[in-house]
Order: sequence, then structure tokens, then C-alpha cells
Amino acid sequence: MSRVETALEELIAAVIASEEYREYDRQKQIMKEQPELKAQIDRFRQENFELQNSVQSDELFDRTDEFSRRLEEFRKNPLVDAFLNAELDFQDDSGDQRKNRGGSEL
Repeated sequence: MSRVETALEELIAAVIASEEYREYDRQKQIMKEQPELKAQIDRFRQENFELQNSVQSDELFDRTDEFSRRLEEFRKNPLVDAFLNAELDFQDDSGDQRKNRGGSEL
């Protein structure tokens, strides 16, 4: 096994063992039991993507403000909030690792 393959296996093991990944994985399992709620989360993601990539600048503030209000209301659901927080914590941890290496975020 090459040094790169060994390092990759060690990295994968470290990620899987991290608290952030374990919590994210736990929340993903909860969402598997709530497919309608997960579908709503995915629709919010899609809408956010479209909002950021297709709205004219004169509409952007109003649409972003309205989207933010709806998302805030949606996140009052403890399952939604826990899932999104776990996902963000896991992603932030990954981003911190890239920054520590001197790399950029994707």
C-alpha cells in the first residue's frame, strides 16, 4: 500500500471517528425516518441555490429576506434545526481542516 493510500485510510478513519461526523450521521438516520421532512429540507436547499443564482439584483433583497424569514420559522422544528446544525458542524470541521492545511474551501 502506498503512502498516499495509507494516509487516505487514516484520514477516512479520523473523519468517521470524529464527534461531528457521528452526530451528523445520527441526524441523517433520524431524517431517513422522516422522509417528508427531509424532502422539505431539500426543497429549501434547492430554493436557496436558485435564489442565489437566478434572482435579479433589484429583487434579491426582498426575496432573500422572505426566504430567511421562512427558514427561521422552519428551523423552529427541533428535528430540522438539529439536522442542519449537525450538517454545518461537520462541514465547518472539514473546512477548518482545509484552512489548517493552507487550502481553500470548496
